[in-house]
Amino acid sequence: MKTVKVVAAIIKAVNENGETIIFATQRGYGDFKGGWEFPGGKIESGETPQEALKREIIEELDTEVSVGELMDTVEYNYPQFHLSMDCFWCQIVRGNLVLKEHEAARWLTKDELNNVEWLPADITLIEKIRNLLSMTR
Repeated sequence: MKTVKVVAAIIKAVNENGETIIFATQRGYGDFKGGWEFPGGKIESGETPQEALKREIIEELDTEVSVGELMDTVEYNYPQFHLSMDCFWCQIVRGNLVLKEHEAARWLTKDELNNVEWLPADITLIEKIRNLLSMTR
């Protein structure tokens, strides 16, 4: 089975109530159109995962992020391919998260993380994110 190596940004911010919020995007194309995911994409030849993530977020959202710690690496078997997804904590440096490739986006508190229909690989991260956010409050 072919392995597809990708990176994903778990973009954190703080809302007006002082709660940590996480940015989720809804796919606007492809086999998984309409599913919710963490933004990111494929790593190109010669790129580090962090470089790929910065490039992908600029391309998809017209926003510059700082890439922090690796939060997790998801290994997931879709019917057509194996996905290996490095997921990094990120923060916005500059930009307004303009949706260039996605249908919709939402900022979610830890209690709202289950309010969207996550893609199968992305949903594996939700409980871990919720737990990590609970420890930081």
